[in-house]
Amino acid sequence: MPTDRELRSYVAPAGLLTDRVILVTGASGGLGGALATACGALGARLVLCGRSVKKLEAVYDTIVAAGGPRPSIAPIDLERADASHYAALADGVRNEFGRLDGLVHAAALLGERAPIEHHDVVTWMKVMHVNVNAVFILTQALLPLLKLSEDASVIFTTSGVSVRGRAYWGAYAVSKFACEGLMQVFADETDTTTHIRANSVNPGKMRTPMRAKAFPGEDPATLPTPDQVLASFLYLLGPAGRGITGRRFDAQ
Repeated sequence: MPTDRELRSYVAPAGLLTDRVILVTGASGGLGGALATACGALGARLVLCGRSVKKLEAVYDTIVAAGGPRPSIAPIDLERADASHYAALADGVRNEFGRLDGLVHAAALLGERAPIEHHDVVTWMKVMHVNVNAVFILTQALLPLLKLSEDASVIFTTSGVSVRGRAYWGAYAVSKFACEGLMQVFADETDTTTHIRANSVNPGKMRTPMRAKAFPGEDPATLPTPDQVLASFLYLLGPAGRGITGRRFDAQ
């Protein structure tokens, strides 16, 4: 099995993801947008999910301008979506592609950095819903399409605060602990009965709006951009990741 270091140094070959159908949440920017752009350049047929149609269209334009296959745009607000929205998304993927080969859960809310004693309850519930409940619901809704793939990869985006709890990280840290557990349960359930593999990747610190909100005094110029931490994601989405499941990887 590959090590973290081996995945970090991976260089994706041209055409790595040709004809693979991959859905990325949070694809309107940050990590999700960078990953979607990279997957498009490697030949993937993408489903771009996010709240902002305008931002998704910008990612769409970037992928097409670089010569990638035309993606599908599937707007969804994970905070407010109900069963009908998830069903419509699954139906849309089924009707257009007939299967799903990759699912990357890149969308997330930071919420607030505050002690448990003073953490806002409504904010806590929103963060837990988007970062955990919506991830579960979307995975369940798309599972029939993942089962139709001969080699499906599901990636749960995790964090450095999901290994050991740290003060003031509140709902965000707890939600990432939960995502690790969800990944492990899902990986164990699908390991021997399907062609699905599931893993988690901690992208590490990146130059993103979420990072700036969490560390307002930090110089963003000292941080890598999202497109610089994608090697582990691309490895796991490609054929080299076959047989790897139930593991956590650190992209930095």
